[in-house]
Amino acid sequence: MARAFIFVLDSFGIGGAPDATAYGDAGSDTLGHIAEFCAAGAADRAGLREGPLRLPNMSVLGLLHAAKSATGRFPAGMPVPDRIFGLSAAASEVSRGKDTPSGHWEIAGVPVTFDWGYFPSEGDAFPEELVEAICREGHVPGILGNCHASGTEILTRLGEEHIRTGKPICYTSSDSVFQIAAHETHFGLDRLIELCRTVRKLIDPLNIGRVIARPFVGETAATFQRTGNRRDFAVPPPEPTLLDRAIDAGRKVHAVGKIGDIYAHKGITRVIKANGNEALVAAAMQTMDEAESGDIVFTNLVDFDSVYGHRRDVAGYAAALEAFDRHIPEIHRKLKGRDIVVLTADHGCDPTWRGTDHTRERVPVLIFGPSIPARHLGVRSTYADIGESIAAHLGLPAGPHGRSFL
Repeated sequence: MARAFIFVLDSFGIGGAPDATAYGDAGSDTLGHIAEFCAAGAADRAGLREGPLRLPNMSVLGLLHAAKSATGRFPAGMPVPDRIFGLSAAASEVSRGKDTPSGHWEIAGVPVTFDWGYFPSEGDAFPEELVEAICREGHVPGILGNCHASGTEILTRLGEEHIRTGKPICYTSSDSVFQIAAHETHFGLDRLIELCRTVRKLIDPLNIGRVIARPFVGETAATFQRTGNRRDFAVPPPEPTLLDRAIDAGRKVHAVGKIGDIYAHKGITRVIKANGNEALVAAAMQTMDEAESGDIVFTNLVDFDSVYGHRRDVAGYAAALEAFDRHIPEIHRKLKGRDIVVLTADHGCDPTWRGTDHTRERVPVLIFGPSIPARHLGVRSTYADIGESIAAHLGLPAGPHGRSFL
């Protein structure tokens, strides 16, 4: 029986979303703009890398053809291979949001057809009665922030005051999210996690997708650094996903990174945590060795989004893509029989775009394995086709959304 290994390159969009204008993102293109900057030498200045963007393994798997299907053009400066191996496509998102849960749920066969709740971008982000309830039930003397903000900027601005006053830093973004930053030792990691659980209950009536714990360390604005102990408290998917179907069939689902949190730990057998892309890839490959017939290993590589996309670090994003690309031959060597690997993304986060938020884009779908033929499939109308293709390959029941292309 086959196994399936899913790698979500968090935020690795390829442009061309048909509804990008509605999100203020017409023209955004994470891959395309990174390639342009690299081809022009603009991404070399950080000293991390030099020259055109080099992703030879993903290119051979059809990445550039997927990008052309999404936008009508190949990315600048990247050699187009004569042949491609495996299945490749671009996929459009139909969920009503460009956030992490919407993208991941749709990948697993469940598009978000309802509207998330959001906090206002002007003035105080959180209503007074909610802040009062958080202080009362969370046993904190007040909150700092109460605004839309970048996670790194707000630490620099308010981190020292947080240590001095004991007030957690609370902020949001254009996503449906309530984020709480607190110092791991001065405030306490366990206390932060418990506060997030309290806030999760308080905002459930507002239909907010996630509460995120953002622990950090350091003693001054110059030394503050977020740690790998982040936790996401998400609402559960509205109906069974591919992961639930796998569990119901007696299979195991191994969640590497923040996957377990994204699905509110529904349809998850085992959680494997690691900090940073390199450690996550290493953990995923170790789990590939341990996975049994019929299992799913599902990995989110969060650095593309949180470290490079949101921080608008073009050179860092390019270097991280090239680093992951070099791991693909190692991943391929671990495959057996009818195993498949799926490389995809959940949304875009164009590091050249205005602001610091996600961007509405199509995503690449690259599938390879010993039994997978070479074929380019153009544009798929929903990410749900990914989940349905995996279900078909693993002999799992079909879901009501999307259709298999295998």
